[in-house]
Amino acid sequence: MTGELLISTILISLALVFYSVGVWSERLAGRLKGWHLVFFWGGLAFDTTGTGMMFEMAGGVGTDIHSITGLAAIILMVIHAIWATAVLLRRNEKAITSFHRFSVVVWAIWLIPYFTGFFASMR
Repeated sequence: MTGELLISTILISLALVFYSVGVWSERLAGRLKGWHLVFFWGGLAFDTTGTGMMFEMAGGVGTDIHSITGLAAIILMVIHAIWATAVLLRRNEKAITSFHRFSVVVWAIWLIPYFTGFFASMR
């Protein structure tokens, strides 16, 4: 494993940790809080950095399921983080207490490219 591949793998694994902590702590709390945003944005930063490194090593975005779902997951993470920020800034109580439904869906979709990449690397 090259140093660049190791670093990108660590970054994407940190994304899993950050995103999971943010999503599941929000779900368990039953309401979106400011510190959850730190984990959403942190997960996004780790994921985009690690994914960018992997795309660079691969020579660009591929047309395989891993690449397509990976790009879709990053887009969803961006939407998720921006929307969560807007919900907190607007102080909409109904949205604050129901936002976790969207979070769990985005997290579950994000797992698809994470695990397809994981299993592909084992081949």
